Amino acid sequence: MTYTRVKVKICGVTSVTDAVAIANAGADAIGLVFYEPSPRYVKPEIAREIALALPAFVNVVGLFVDAEPDAITQVLDQVAIDTLQFHGQETERACSLYGKPYIKSIAMRPDLDVSEMIALYPSASALLLDTFVENLPGGTGQSFDWQKVPDNSQKPLILAGGLTPENVQSAIVQTRPYAVDVSGGVESSKGKKDIDKVQKFIREVLNA
Repeated sequence: MTYTRVKVKICGVTSVTDAVAIANAGADAIGLVFYEPSPRYVKPEIAREIALALPAFVNVVGLFVDAEPDAITQVLDQVAIDTLQFHGQETERACSLYGKPYIKSIAMRPDLDVSEMIALYPSASALLLDTFVENLPGGTGQSFDWQKVPDNSQKPLILAGGLTPENVQSAIVQTRPYAVDVSGGVESSKGKKDIDKVQKFIREVLNA
């Protein structure tokens, strides 16, 4: 697929201040991490404030890792989430329980058949391709071999893993994704975004 403009998601947002600044910088979506072991975990009450503070047309994505359905439902009852993102071993059925669009993350193992994995989630709104690191579901800060990104996917692909303002243009040229997803590459510390880096990242995407 060919897209007229690559969309930008800034993930691991933990404060209202960062969220509003990221939206004002032109991000299409922000990611809220509801996985407690993550240093970017955000409590539902803070996430609710973040979602309420955002302007229209900024998509709020809630990220979960092998969470129990009750736990996800409790978050959805509190936070105005637009899209779900699953970063664990969730099946298509598990991802489809909530009546919301969802993104399924695929860890890019060296021996992975990406097309086969994509085919397992026909109801997904998009598939997110991320770096595989044992026991670390996302947020690795490492990139993978972009040549492994298929160029004939029937689903929108989101490129993640080790993206920075310095390499995102090259990544887009090589993979031509629907969107890019960044967390650590635009931070001053884990969970705290550097808005100058966010602005530069978005500029580089628009210029790609």
